[in-house]
Amino acid sequence: MPAVTAALGSWRVLASAGAATQGDLSAARAQMGFSLAWHIIVACLGVGLPALTLLAEWLGVRRDDPALKLLARRWARAMGVLFAVGAVSGTILSFEMGLLWPGLMGRFGQVIGLPFALEGIAFFIEAIFLGIYLYAWDRLPPRRHLLTGIPIVIAGTASAFFVVCANAWMNQPRGFTLRDGKVVHVDPWAAMFNPASPPQTVHMILAAFIVASFLTASVYAVAMLRGRRDAYHRAGFAIPFALGAVAAPFQILVGDWAARFLSDYQPVKLAAIEGVYRTGSHVPLTIGGVAGKDGLEYGLRVPDGLSLLVGYRSDTVVKGLDQVPRSQWPAVTGVHWAFDLMVAIGFFLLALGVWLLLAWWLTRRSGDGLLDRRGTRLLLALVALAGPASVVALESGWSVTELGRQPWIVYGVMSVRDAVNPAPGLMTGLWLVLVVYAAMTVATVYVLRRLARGTAIPVAPQEADVRDYPVV
Repeated sequence: MPAVTAALGSWRVLASAGAATQGDLSAARAQMGFSLAWHIIVACLGVGLPALTLLAEWLGVRRDDPALKLLARRWARAMGVLFAVGAVSGTILSFEMGLLWPGLMGRFGQVIGLPFALEGIAFFIEAIFLGIYLYAWDRLPPRRHLLTGIPIVIAGTASAFFVVCANAWMNQPRGFTLRDGKVVHVDPWAAMFNPASPPQTVHMILAAFIVASFLTASVYAVAMLRGRRDAYHRAGFAIPFALGAVAAPFQILVGDWAARFLSDYQPVKLAAIEGVYRTGSHVPLTIGGVAGKDGLEYGLRVPDGLSLLVGYRSDTVVKGLDQVPRSQWPAVTGVHWAFDLMVAIGFFLLALGVWLLLAWWLTRRSGDGLLDRRGTRLLLALVALAGPASVVALESGWSVTELGRQPWIVYGVMSVRDAVNPAPGLMTGLWLVLVVYAAMTVATVYVLRRLARGTAIPVAPQEADVRDYPVV
């Protein structure tokens, strides 16, 4: 985010004396939440789509396959468009950090500036090699051209890592000392590599590959449901679906790691996620339900389930929301439902991966085409649904991360209310951002659709057999 420095310097000018009103706080939270929710989808495509593109190009070069080469070229064009759009939305987020939350950036900017600076370096590396990759497609030998795409994948993944490290610091602040309200003894490396960084970064990077994979596969699944069963569409479906199916089980394991981390470092967030009001053992796992006076009501309870998941023993003690004043409780119902939705979709994607594995195994035994078996239309329909569902899971996961930390913007150190810009007029900025993002959405969809129709699809007879395009 190259604009971070400018945004950090603007907060003193815009902040005025006095506290922010509830309307200003709500407007700031809505603007930041909407901007992040929009940007994170494009950012995930920016991380995962380059890997899919390189995989398709590598297979195309290796097999001298025109369908796969065309697929890689089309994905590369889409990658360039999404990178440009992501740069715009990321720049907006950079300014919002300083304009909306001057209390945070004014006090702690020197603590969390390192990951933003490193993210800026990764961004420039990605931009440079993306330009080379797109420009040199017909100007370099195929294998050399393929090599120019590797830094794009590495830089995009590194960019996501550095940004999530900054967010992880907000959940586990480290690398500084507060003395009389002032930040002293700053250690940026300790701040960046805080205890929350490993589970959060791995969880987010895997999510990026899953979202990019299932979103891409869903596009081709819809096309195949409409009768387009040529080699081009089959490969466009099989490659991202296979990558997403491989990543899904690892994401389940990492999600369990992240939840177990919360039990040690952010027990209040875990208590909000699971609706645990009182500390105790033999705590049930509740699926669904709404927050009531004494806990979650109307949900499906699994006896001892949460205690078993946290400590592998039914008598494991789970800390509840009674550890903090009620004024510091997150919104239990919203956090709980967001988490349940994320987990449900995660297991849905895992089930699709198991289906793919079983279908591949049966295909190897029978010699039939993978997408010529019975039940193919149902599988295609479910994969078409899996693309949007993966985005819902992504947004739900970030809702858990952000809402579960409330009312803190820096966990246990600074509240959201203390960080917001007290200057009036934040609601105007919210409406302006909504208009800008609506325009960007329409423009992005329009350009991507034009690109998708811009090149003819090869239809040579030998390209019609899906067995020429293995899923793994």
